[in-house]
Amino acid sequence: MCLLGQCPLRTGLTPPELKSFSSLAGFHTAPRGAGEFLSITTKLERALEKVAPLLREIFVDFAPFLSRTLLGSHGQELLIEGTGLVCMKSSTSVVELVMLLCSQEWQNSIQKNAGLAFIELINEGRLLCHAMKDHIVRVANEAEFILNRQRAEDVHKHAEFESNCAQYAADRREEEKMCDHLISAAKHRDHVTANQLKQKILNILTNKHGAWGTVSQSQLQDFWRLDYWEDDLRRRRRFVRNAFGSTHSDVSLKSLEDYGPEEEEGMKSKKTFRSQSVVSQNPETELMLEGDDDAVSLLQEKEIDNLAGPVVLSTAAQLVAPVVVARGTLSITTTEIYFEVDEDDPTFKRIDAKVLAYTEGLHGKWMFSEIRAVFSRRYLLQNTGLEVFMANRTSVMFNFPDQATVKKVVYSLPRVGVGTSYGLPQARRISLATPRQLFKSSNMTQRWQRREISNFEYLMFLNTIAGRTYNDLNQYPVFPWVLTNYESEELDLTLPGNFRDLSKPIGALNPKRAAFYAERYETWEEDGTPPHHYTSLYSTAASTLLWLHRIEPFTTFYLNGNENKFDHPDRTFSGIMRSWRSCQRDTSDVKELIPEFYYLPEMFVNSNSYELGVREDRVPVCDVELPTWAKKPEDFVRINRMALESEFVSCQLHQWIDLIFGYKQRGPEAVRALNVFHYVSYEGSVNLDTITDPLLRESMEAQIQTFGQVPSQLLIEPHPPRSSAMHLCFLPQSPLMFKDQMQQDVIMVLKFPSNSPVTHVAANTLPHLSVPAAVTVTCSRLFAVNRWHNTVGLRGAPGYSLEQAHHLPIEMDPLIANNSGVNKRQITDLVDQSIQINTHCFVVTADNRYILVCGFWDKSFRVYSTETGKLTQIVFGHWDVVTCLARSESYIGGDCYIVSGSRDATLLLWYWSGRHHIIGDNPNNSDYPAPRAVLTGHDHEVVCVRRVCCYECFVDYLSGGPCLVHTITGDLLRALEGPEKCQKPRLISVSSEGHCIIYYERGRFCNFSINGKLLAQMEVNDATRAILLSSDGQNLVTGGDNGVVEVWQACDFKQLYIYPGCDAGIRAMDLSHDQRTLITGMASGSIVAFNIDFNRWHYEHQNRY
Repeated sequence: MCLLGQCPLRTGLTPPELKSFSSLAGFHTAPRGAGEFLSITTKLERALEKVAPLLREIFVDFAPFLSRTLLGSHGQELLIEGTGLVCMKSSTSVVELVMLLCSQEWQNSIQKNAGLAFIELINEGRLLCHAMKDHIVRVANEAEFILNRQRAEDVHKHAEFESNCAQYAADRREEEKMCDHLISAAKHRDHVTANQLKQKILNILTNKHGAWGTVSQSQLQDFWRLDYWEDDLRRRRRFVRNAFGSTHSDVSLKSLEDYGPEEEEGMKSKKTFRSQSVVSQNPETELMLEGDDDAVSLLQEKEIDNLAGPVVLSTAAQLVAPVVVARGTLSITTTEIYFEVDEDDPTFKRIDAKVLAYTEGLHGKWMFSEIRAVFSRRYLLQNTGLEVFMANRTSVMFNFPDQATVKKVVYSLPRVGVGTSYGLPQARRISLATPRQLFKSSNMTQRWQRREISNFEYLMFLNTIAGRTYNDLNQYPVFPWVLTNYESEELDLTLPGNFRDLSKPIGALNPKRAAFYAERYETWEEDGTPPHHYTSLYSTAASTLLWLHRIEPFTTFYLNGNENKFDHPDRTFSGIMRSWRSCQRDTSDVKELIPEFYYLPEMFVNSNSYELGVREDRVPVCDVELPTWAKKPEDFVRINRMALESEFVSCQLHQWIDLIFGYKQRGPEAVRALNVFHYVSYEGSVNLDTITDPLLRESMEAQIQTFGQVPSQLLIEPHPPRSSAMHLCFLPQSPLMFKDQMQQDVIMVLKFPSNSPVTHVAANTLPHLSVPAAVTVTCSRLFAVNRWHNTVGLRGAPGYSLEQAHHLPIEMDPLIANNSGVNKRQITDLVDQSIQINTHCFVVTADNRYILVCGFWDKSFRVYSTETGKLTQIVFGHWDVVTCLARSESYIGGDCYIVSGSRDATLLLWYWSGRHHIIGDNPNNSDYPAPRAVLTGHDHEVVCVRRVCCYECFVDYLSGGPCLVHTITGDLLRALEGPEKCQKPRLISVSSEGHCIIYYERGRFCNFSINGKLLAQMEVNDATRAILLSSDGQNLVTGGDNGVVEVWQACDFKQLYIYPGCDAGIRAMDLSHDQRTLITGMASGSIVAFNIDFNRWHYEHQNRY
């Protein structure tokens, strides 16, 4: 590299020669004298190895300045910009750099010029340094301010970012938790469903009438339990097979030493909360939803928009079931409700597995389309519960953290209100209304006063809206004792002395005991606890289980809460009379009754053979001892229900309602009526949310459950009395119409032009129908729509006119009378030649617009329009000829179930759409509808089927075989098997009370309960062709070949009345909607209308009127 430009060096070498020499100095093998030179070069390179690049950079960077300043002795430039500097920069040797710096020219130039230049540079640098210092300080201050601000923003953004990340992570965790919860819940539900289906299949296959059934299996003991299913009056009467049943042979009895003094127990429980302040017992302000007015019309319904996503609402909840309260999560989607129990909850883990086996809904799923009613409920005196009633006639109850959650849940559910039974609109505000609001807005009280509904139905209504529920044994429905005579051989229900005084509470009926309670109240000395007459309530979980402990699942519930022991024989429920005496003499016993006393005879029978011990009087405890006037449990229940519906009770019942649900429930009127209970039994007396100590709260909850819960107060003024039966004698809709009976038995005879026997009669005569009519069908398959005129029984009623008095109730079908449109009334399709046309071959829809016919050769049944006579639908499903049809009662909109029986030994359950007038749900697939269920168990041709009204089951029989009871889900409930001589059933009639009357060949009748018990039997001489039960199931009407209509008392087949004989045999019959007219189809091709009033055989009418 040439650094000296054109300046010749001392060596006399030119720059290229110098460059060549330097480049070869370190690498060429030199002669001997070059060793020292190479050693010096190496030392220079090593010494300047790190500083040489810096010097080169300085020369390059300051090249313009150095080229002007560093001059040789002759004025030449020592550093030449361009090639020289480039060579120096790219060179790796330090020799040229050292030669330059050590040259004389360099030294002279530095001494001559560089000093002044550096002095100027230093001076200029000092000035720039002071200016730069100020600038740097200013910039540093500004930078520090900016950095501090950015740092603060960064801290805020970081915190916000962390918060957002945490929230996002929490949301994702919740979402994942919810998804996992839903997945696990679905798995649990699938597992439960699979087990249920497996058990159902096993039951179908292994029962006596199943494919694998044997006679030996039928001899084994069957265990049964009370089903959670309810009928129209909210009665739980149906028993189903119990896979968990046993005789509880390992259970012992309690000894008398196991019972502590009850008064001491009561005192202990009172002292526990003596320091608790007594909350005001007026709950009105807490019960009101919005505003101070009780009128429901003032409640404004606020719609809540549907949330996006699959889950609309998810909240913690408790499933409330008998003796089980399970914590879990309730999730609501846009179409379904889910509940998943928290199985890790310590409380849940402590629940006995035997109890959980009877608890439904722990992994529950309910469709919105199945919800029929939603009621607000209390739990432990807090208004935080909901009870949801389903289409399958079951219910489920939940408790929530607070009332706000209850409202959110209600607004997330369908708009169904409290159902359609109580005359209230189907709105969410009705579901959130208080019991008092429901009572004032409902029409049930007016209907009860007009005797349109029974005392039982009205009491069940009051219990329902007042918060009493089957799902909480501590709030079980309460019914009164109505009789006092349990000793006489015969009970005369016309004697007032046999009835209880309903104006007094159960504790004040005995004057001596009433005086004891009054003195206790007046001399009350307990500090911190308000005075009261009674320590325990008339209805508690313990008393409910005591009444029902002979039937499952209440046996298991009872043992679970009683240390797995039955009560001592002298303290258990062993007899009706003993319990009544205890309620009159024992100062700690003020129990009222439960609804089952009026409809469930099975509760008095020890059907599972429990070992209940022997009393001190050496009488073994088994079945409940009945009054002497009741020969069997069915007699007791029937007579007890008759007493409840009697005129004596009807005239006093409003006073008992005042005590339990009305203005005598609390306050000064309750004190005067000796009707004050422990303060924690009343709504509004305790606010659990104010108790922060978990142990104290748990103790208070236990105390509430011990003392019981008073129903919600429905009215603060006296309840209106029921109208007298005589005052309502002209109202046709009254169930007790004691009218003038001086009317002819036969109202009219209507003869059709055809002489073909009338084999089917369907009287759909409700006034709201577009065409109320009595539809008849003859053996030649000619049907007639005979218009119905609602004139019978209207004498003296509002709107009655003399013109109506001359009208007959039935007007012949004009197309038949004029013989002008017979083609519109004739079913011409060919039937199988082996089919005998009878009443079971036809079904008429509830609106009289369609008729269903079976018996066709192609194994179908068909739907025809009664207006045009045209075929509208053909339904296939059986493998052989369809032999019988039946229809259920219609639901809202005209929907109902149709059952078809066939020679293939099966029955198929179909759904009739009242909206589309077809079999099936989908009008686009009406050609191939699918049955809802297949009913099996027969091995021969099914010849008749009948639906048990409001029991969701069907009774059917085959030629020469037993009658089977199926549910609408396909389960075989019972086989109704008569005595030896009753082997070939011919006719069936069933009632809403669960009575099944079966007519066998050779004139034999049997009366079965819905649970399979034979209640009565008789034998008649007539060849009966038609049987019919009244709507209440109390009376049986029969007709046969001799043309005589006979009326019987269904419970014991006592003959009540015989109508004048007709000139032809009877083939079919039906009753009008008001149960006042009986229409019979005759073998002569005519129909006869009989005037029938079942009340004329009512015991009160016979004795009083």
